[in-house]
Amino acid sequence: MFVKLLIVLIFFGVMVWVGIYSRRHATDVNGFVLGGRSVGPWLTAFAYGTSYFSAVVFVGYAGQFGWKYGVASTWIGIGNAIIGSLLAWVILGRRTRIMTKHLSSATMPDFFGKRFDSSAIKIVASAIIFIFLIPYTASVYNGLSRLFEMSFNIPYSVCVMIMAALTAVYVILGGYMATAINDFIQGIIMLIGIVVVIGAVLNGQGGFMEALEKLSRIPSDSAVTAGQQGAYTSFFGADPLGLLGVVILTSLGTWGLPQMVQKFYSIKSEKAVKTGTIISTLFAIVIAGGSYFLGGFGRLFDSDAIKNANGGIIYDAIVPTMLSKLPDILIGVVVVLVLSASMSTLSSLVLTSSSTITLDLIRDNFKKDLSEKKQLLIMRIFVLVFIVVSVVIALDPPAFIAQLMGISWGALAGAFLAPFLYGLYWKRTTKAAVWVSFLVGVGFTVANMFGGWMSPINAGAATMIAGLILVPIVSLITPKANKEKVEEIFSCYDEVVSVPKKVSLHHAEDAAE
Repeated sequence: MFVKLLIVLIFFGVMVWVGIYSRRHATDVNGFVLGGRSVGPWLTAFAYGTSYFSAVVFVGYAGQFGWKYGVASTWIGIGNAIIGSLLAWVILGRRTRIMTKHLSSATMPDFFGKRFDSSAIKIVASAIIFIFLIPYTASVYNGLSRLFEMSFNIPYSVCVMIMAALTAVYVILGGYMATAINDFIQGIIMLIGIVVVIGAVLNGQGGFMEALEKLSRIPSDSAVTAGQQGAYTSFFGADPLGLLGVVILTSLGTWGLPQMVQKFYSIKSEKAVKTGTIISTLFAIVIAGGSYFLGGFGRLFDSDAIKNANGGIIYDAIVPTMLSKLPDILIGVVVVLVLSASMSTLSSLVLTSSSTITLDLIRDNFKKDLSEKKQLLIMRIFVLVFIVVSVVIALDPPAFIAQLMGISWGALAGAFLAPFLYGLYWKRTTKAAVWVSFLVGVGFTVANMFGGWMSPINAGAATMIAGLILVPIVSLITPKANKEKVEEIFSCYDEVVSVPKKVSLHHAEDAAE
């Protein structure tokens, strides 16, 4: 217990110290929200990766989807790396940085408002973010607290409040820069921790090959492959179509999540884009691929510890049960690993929400003469408010983590992904198309919550695909935006810049020829 406690206390101490150290970067709104748009490639890449993967992935998703699909759930991690990281950086990174800088936009609602010349779109986008980031935040607490209960016998409610208080301290003190530096530290811990944990868990099952052989003997209980042995060790698992839905939601969904996209706003340079793309992709392969790979062996730990009174599976208990027999030093590593993943995600969520409410709702609609000092104060207050509200929800959460995250991701990505993507690339995108995407993303997600037609995961994937289809269709049949305004916005991409010859051999003499 002393070893585990010491590791956690050191971790907490470092996080608070970073918050204090970063205060000098949070003296104005630009510094507090975006780190002055001067964050380097390593910090940006790790901030992106650690915001992406939290206890929701390591505990909730890895347990649930590892149980459902076996080792084929590793495809989810591969999809996260290729679609959610590599392609997100390549397709969105540079253009997001250029256009948001040109529009002097610090948040996603602000981007929508200026890109589509609509204060109403900006207000509604702000409300969607504030409402639907809360369930995601609650899911982060839920996953972490189960490991704390296992490791320290600390009540769930105490775990939630400790984590919330520490996150509030360093975000309020240091803003985005404190979050980015802590994300880097936490990311290193996550990389080391996941490799050590996978090795230790598989070693406890006699090694990789023996664990795989044991898993192959378990008959499938999937509706698709019912009774089939070896389904949980097959290439596409026990339910390929269900697996595809999870890959789409957890990979493509990041393209429309404000806390993820906003990382591109703060990129420092072209080099940072290229380096960040590589780093974040490799990070995702190790963390997401490793988490889902580990969860794929969950059925080897089938016991009463992961079942409720009716004999149903408690998905959030699977990974903690897998880890419960590890030596104390490794449990300490696991706790810090999941703490790192959770606090980095939580800090990103609360910073995104507080900046959205302060800048996009209060400053731009009610108090346009707010000084920088008052804006900073209000943002810090809303960091605290957002954390308190999410704690209240987390103390009485739904049955399992994935439900919370599916609802949040489905509404946010379903509403924002298509208009944001098309808005960066296509001049013809219209206001009406944005409203349709908002309506479909939020409307279908909420209706599905009450109707229960499909799982939150599949509902989220459906809304994203629907948005990508509907936005161009609606744009083509609705009135065009003001041509002069649109041309001025897109002129940012045509600005001529000079680069060293090591980047490009093209120069004025070549052009003359």
